[in-house]
Amino acid sequence: MSRIGKSPITIPSGVEVKVDGQTITVKGAKGELTEVLDSAITVEQNDGVLTFNRASESPDHRAKHGLSRALVQNMIVGVSEGYKKVLEVIGVGYRATTQGQRLDLAVGYSHPIMIELPKEIKVSAATEKGKAPVVTLESHDKQLLGQVAAKIRSFRKPEPYKGKGIRFQGEEVRRKAGKAAGK
Repeated sequence: MSRIGKSPITIPSGVEVKVDGQTITVKGAKGELTEVLDSAITVEQNDGVLTFNRASESPDHRAKHGLSRALVQNMIVGVSEGYKKVLEVIGVGYRATTQGQRLDLAVGYSHPIMIELPKEIKVSAATEKGKAPVVTLESHDKQLLGQVAAKIRSFRKPEPYKGKGIRFQGEEVRRKAGKAAGK
């Protein structure tokens, strides 16, 4: 058995889970999420506990067993607590500002980059004197949050020589030595 797939999920108070065949809907204080699981995975709900079972021991079913459980766990945590990603914009003259759901980035190109974010994501940008601008993204959907954060980071990935670019908070950038000076 998959170690992740066989562990049950206890539903916290304030979260409502509805299982309708292969469709699972999770409602909580932060929002509502729906996921359609693979037909090889069955979900049982008893006394506030979700258990996942698979149809056979085939490698495909075994892989989807743990995946399904992890997706539902992320949905439950998302609607009850929410998720947060913090991005640092490091570089001389690099700026980040927000206007509603729009994020404006000035990251060394001849034009500013304007990104319209989905309504499920709350965005804020803060700039303190002497520190790099910080962009904070919050959402109840972990998958969407990670995808949007990766898209923002892709506009200017951290480069290995000076470390300039957009990086996740706490991300280590491996630095390289520059050109060796003359003799």
